[in-house]
Amino acid sequence: MMDFHGSHLKPLREGFVPIAWSEPAPRGGSVRVRAHTCECTTPSYELCSAAGLVHIRRTVRSAEGTCVSESPWLRAAAAHRLWESLLDGHAR
Repeated sequence: MMDFHGSHLKPLREGFVPIAWSEPAPRGGSVRVRAHTCECTTPSYELCSAAGLVHIRRTVRSAEGTCVSESPWLRAAAAHRLWESLLDGHAR
């Protein structure tokens, strides 16, 4: 059996950088998930690429429903730095 367990976020660090989350916008026909965090906690995050750009998708699941938001769409290098900052607790 395959294990699809994703990464866990490190605790949020003092002085973290807030990510400018916004509603999803249809910018590319096909979005590919490159990495994801574990869904055992909420919110969960996915590193996505589409139309030559990369962004982070945040999903919050609760009894009231599911809320999806996105980080700014960035060039790959900048988005990967943001993803690493998110995982390390330096950004949320």
